[in-house]
Amino acid sequence: MVKEMTAEEVVATMHIGELADRSQMSLRTIRHYDEVGLLKPSGRTEGGFRLYTERDFTRLLVIRRMKPLGFTLEAMAELLRVIDALEASGPGQDDTAIRSELNTFIEEASRRRAKLEEQLGMADEFLALLHAQ
Repeated sequence: MVKEMTAEEVVATMHIGELADRSQMSLRTIRHYDEVGLLKPSGRTEGGFRLYTERDFTRLLVIRRMKPLGFTLEAMAELLRVIDALEASGPGQDDTAIRSELNTFIEEASRRRAKLEEQLGMADEFLALLHAQ
């Protein structure tokens, strides 16, 4: 369910086309993320058009950055849940468990990045071999 937005929030929104341009992602992909519950719009116009905020844009960038590392949609949703929980925790609250979950994501992302770096090195070697022909 989409919450009602204030007038100030509506002014600070963007339609899906602007979100797609800014994020360099396709409309189809953004709509898919909405359909699977990964990135719901913060609001809708009276005509039913999706409205996105800067926070939505930031969340989409998290998703976009996870994609080349091979994270599943479920893992992306889980990381967004962790981020939401961290944002919701107030001063003095014990967020040790949620920080532990975040650290697990950091470790996994680091491992996947190292694997990509290794593959990039192999690609560079391959290109060097081709250029040497």
